Formats: sequence, structure tokens, C-alpha cells
Amino acid sequence: MLKNYFQIACKVYMRRKLFTAINLLCIVLTMVVLLTVTAILQTTFYPTGVEGKSERFLQITTITQASNNNTSRSPLGYKTIDQYLRKMKTVEKVAAVTGPESVSVYQKESVNEIMMRRADAEYWQILDFKLLSGRVPSEDDVRQGRFVAVVNENTAKKLFGTESAVGKKINTGGQQFEIIGVVEDVIHLNAYADMWVPVTTFPSSQYREQYTGDFTALLMGKSAADLPLIKDELLQIVKQVNADEPNHWDHTYMWADGKLDFFARGILNNDEVAGSGAAQLLAGIVFAMLLFMLLPALNLINLNSGRIMERAAEIGVRKAFGASNSELVKQFVMENILLCLFGGALGLIFTKLTLIWLSNINLVPYMKVDLSFAVFAYSFVMAIVFGVLSGVIPAWKMSRLDPVLALKGAA
Repeated sequence: MLKNYFQIACKVYMRRKLFTAINLLCIVLTMVVLLTVTAILQTTFYPTGVEGKSERFLQITTITQASNNNTSRSPLGYKTIDQYLRKMKTVEKVAAVTGPESVSVYQKESVNEIMMRRADAEYWQILDFKLLSGRVPSEDDVRQGRFVAVVNENTAKKLFGTESAVGKKINTGGQQFEIIGVVEDVIHLNAYADMWVPVTTFPSSQYREQYTGDFTALLMGKSAADLPLIKDELLQIVKQVNADEPNHWDHTYMWADGKLDFFARGILNNDEVAGSGAAQLLAGIVFAMLLFMLLPALNLINLNSGRIMERAAEIGVRKAFGASNSELVKQFVMENILLCLFGGALGLIFTKLTLIWLSNINLVPYMKVDLSFAVFAYSFVMAIVFGVLSGVIPAWKMSRLDPVLALKGAA
């Protein structure tokens, strides 16, 4: 039966090439937009590469403190991480890293603005940077406060051209750093920067006494199964922080989140509740995608209705020979699904080209998004949904034609 449907569909679509081309164009454009967005969201929420261990670690980016009608939200201070989070029993490693800040690098007679972060040694153990040359800071480098730096590939080329950057010295903020390593360009949330230096190279040691500051904490467990335990222990740690904090806030909140929870909490502003709102965020994204699919689906319904209308005589003959309404609906919907699957395959190809183009034009610095098996699976599901949405209504309408009127060619 499926073979017959396929053969009939091919003959129908080759008979009216213009209708087929318009249908395919509508499907392909819709799929390219949806798959490009899906690929970007997949990379953001479930990263690989440098943050490939993200299923094992959580991040704490904000400490929220409330008292009466006063609320304070700030990145973590180093003291909160070093004095409290490093003592947690459920974590294997705790890393402290500042957010990226713009600094001026003075090299020869030129000045370049780059993004710099300060990090401890554990940061390099949790994240999997691809090292192109040299090495990354060791625990001894951080403990001794050595003025060493790691730069990404783009910055190395910007500062030194084709020369090797390892061993070269650069000046920024009145400090001189020796480059000891070059890593691949990345844009992931916790890894984005042009240059990294040890946290102990701060001009002042005052950062060690701050409960709030400019830090993010990465808490890595031995396995993904440890993450719920880390979250439970953090609830007790927060009580200690709140009791010791000299400003004596009524409530202090810190949440250890995975990637999806982090973005959901930030977008939905759920700083003072345990639930991040990830389910609501995903539901909103799915709803938005369905709405986006609705307009082209309506256009396809009109096109399919016109195409099926031309087959009134065929419908009349089939109904005269005993074909039921459900059989006709199945045939027309299957034809539409086959066309959408073909359009989805073309959409995958053009999505790949779109992602390559987006990476090459440097619209977003260091953007590297590729198609994954998950995106491929999503494209298959989208094609089926798109085919059903745009095929059911015209198929049901035409299957209910009176056989006599259909044989006469009247709708």
C-alpha cells in the first residue's frame, strides 16, 4: 500500500511541477529557519566540546539577598566560593572564574580591546579546551600568582600574526603576562573569552574577602547522579553564608543550575524560587515553533486544496469502486507527508549551509554550531507534523465529495 501511495505521489507531483516547486520552497524555508534555531538551542542548552562535561557540573552565577523591601542580585564573590562551596562534600571539583571583562592589550605600538577572564586551576580541569600549543595554568601557577596567560587562536593571530604566541609577553592594566598556551576559539557560556589569567593576579587581594563580586562557580560531581545531591547540600551551605554575611540579610538564595535551568531562571527571573522554569521555557519555545509553522501550513492547505481539486474525477472513480473516506484521507495525507519529508531533507542540507555561513561571517564571535543527531531527529518529527498539519484539512474536505459530482468534475 505504501509503495502504491509513493508511486501515485510521484506521478501527481511531476504532473504539476510549478505547484510542487512552490510547495517545496515553502517547506524548505520553514524547515531551514526552524532547524537553524533548533541547532543553536541544542548547542546552547546541551553543549559539547569545551563544555562536554556539562552533564556532570552545575554553575552558580548569582547570589540573591533579600531583606524587607530591599533585594540585591550580584555575581558571587571569591570568599563565598573559597570558604563555603569548596568545602562541599558532594562535589569533586569547584572552579572559580570571573566573567569576561574588556581590557586593553598594549602590543608594540598598537592597542587591542579583548575579553579577559581570571580563573583558578580547577577551571581548566572541568572545561575541555582544545589546546593548540603550549599548556594551561597549573595549580602551582595559580598558587604562586604567576603572571601567565592563555589566549585563543584568534587573539594570537591578531597580536602576533603567523608567529608563535607561546613565550611572548603582553601588557594590560599595568601588568605584564607571559603567554604559555593557545586554545581553540569558543563561545560557550563559561568558556567565552579571548584571554585567561590566574585569579591570583588581581592587583589587590581584596577580592578574597568579598561575598559578592564578579565570579561564577562551577561545581562538578563524579557523575550526573551526584547533581541532585549537590543541590541539596547547597541549600544548607546557603544558610551558613546568610548567617555569616555581615549585612545580615533576611534571605539569601543561590541555585546550582545546569545549562537549561540557568537560561530559564535568567529569562523568567526566578531568582528566589527553587524551580528554574525550564519546563515553561521549553513549552514556550515549542509553542512559538508551532505558531511559526502555522502560517506556511495554512498556505500549503490552500495550495493542496487547489491541487486536490484537480483530481476530483480520480476521487469520484475511487469512491465509485468502494474507496472509503478514511482511505482517501490516508492517501492524500501520505502524499503530503512524503513531500514534506523530501522538503525536510532539502531543509537539512540548506540548514547545514546556513550554519556554515553564519560561522564564516562572524556575526557572533567564535560561533560554531553544527547539526547533530538530535537536530536530525527533530527535522524528521517537524516534517511529519508539518505534513499532517497541511494535509489533513484538504484531504478530509475532498474525500467527502459526492461521487457523482466528483465524476463530473464539480467540487
